[in-house]
Amino acid sequence: VQLVESGGGLVQVGGSLRLSCAASGSTINLISMGWFRQAPGKQRELVATITSSSGTTNYADSVKGRFTISRDNAKNVMYLQMNNLNPEDTAVYYCNARIALLIHNYDYWGQGTQVTVSS
Repeated sequence: VQLVESGGGLVQVGGSLRLSCAASGSTINLISMGWFRQAPGKQRELVATITSSSGTTNYADSVKGRFTISRDNAKNVMYLQMNNLNPEDTAVYYCNARIALLIHNYDYWGQGTQVTVSS
């Protein structure tokens, strides 16, 4: 599975960005996709996830009400709409795909896209 993110950039406080993640390869056993982020000097943290089958979403408390995760199954593309951005959202954002293979689950990652929120 290959994941390619796009849409990052520099935005002012209160602005919006939309990240995209295009998945290619064998996604037939896809369990879920999600966005994670890592700020300098901090551990990678979950931002939002969406399940493949039901589309159930899950968000970190820090982004609830501001970020929306969605997926276009036909195109194998996942999105993260980010509104009302603040400097604490500055990080490298990574796309994740979790695949089931036999009795194990495997995580695949994109290369990351930088989001910088300036005050």
